[in-house]
Amino acid sequence: MPDFSISNPIHASIIAIFGLLLVSSIIVFFIRRKDEKDEHKELADRVKSWWFMITIFSLAILTSPVVSVIFFGLISFLAFKEFISIIPLRRADRSVLFWAYLTIPLQYVLVYMGWYGLFIVFIPVWVFFLLPFRLIISGQTDGFLKSVTAISWGLMITVFAISHAAMLMKFPATEASIAGGVGLIMFMAILNQGNDVAQYVWGKLFGKHKILPKISPKKTWEGFMGGALTTMIGAAILAPFLTPFSFIFSLLAGLMIACAGFIGDVTFSALKRDLKIKDAGSLIPGHGGILDRIDSLSLTAPLFFHLVRFFYY
Repeated sequence: MPDFSISNPIHASIIAIFGLLLVSSIIVFFIRRKDEKDEHKELADRVKSWWFMITIFSLAILTSPVVSVIFFGLISFLAFKEFISIIPLRRADRSVLFWAYLTIPLQYVLVYMGWYGLFIVFIPVWVFFLLPFRLIISGQTDGFLKSVTAISWGLMITVFAISHAAMLMKFPATEASIAGGVGLIMFMAILNQGNDVAQYVWGKLFGKHKILPKISPKKTWEGFMGGALTTMIGAAILAPFLTPFSFIFSLLAGLMIACAGFIGDVTFSALKRDLKIKDAGSLIPGHGGILDRIDSLSLTAPLFFHLVRFFYY
């Protein structure tokens, strides 16, 4: 029987998350009962989506390493598929998409095997040079730069960057952290998504001074700083249970996650404004698409992975 108790930091964290979701669901239920115009439907949709996403995430990281790798590979596949669907491409570019999609299982096989040396260069070196060559073979030069840039950048943010989250599993458990790599994934995921929520709440309550009004009008300095402080406090609380981090390092990790998440978020906001779309998809009710949900993770995952690898493993 699984040890779903406070003595198991992974299970205890998941239980706490579901507890927060239950409280949120109850609050939203009573809010909507008094809302005759149903103005909080999007909020209710978001909470329902969180139940689904967290359940799938929990099952993926608790089941086995194979399932966990497949889970992150599926996220990368869906995210890249959404990315390709919103980017205007030439007819000639369709011939190279098969090879682009093929990089996804190959990248995650490298993750599962733990071959860090090839994992870290496969997409940014080998794929970076071979995919443009495949486009050259088509013989169409008009729009070549735009196409090769879009496809390469799409693979970097949806596959290469996200695969770093799965690669965290390869960090072993130690005396300082019995949770091992799964604990690091939990730590990063909780803080990354929590930072999004915290910045939104602080911005709603106290936001007055906009940071990038032309890119993301709802982002404020108050929201960003409140979210960063909340994420740092959360990191200090979670670190002893899920990581081998010292108190100071956990604070710095929390600050990095908050800043990286913000930059990833506004980067995707700039992309969507350039394409004149609100969301990258509609797969997740209340949240948009997969790309809209992993925008902050695309920068956080590789930075967090290398921070941990450099200082602790």
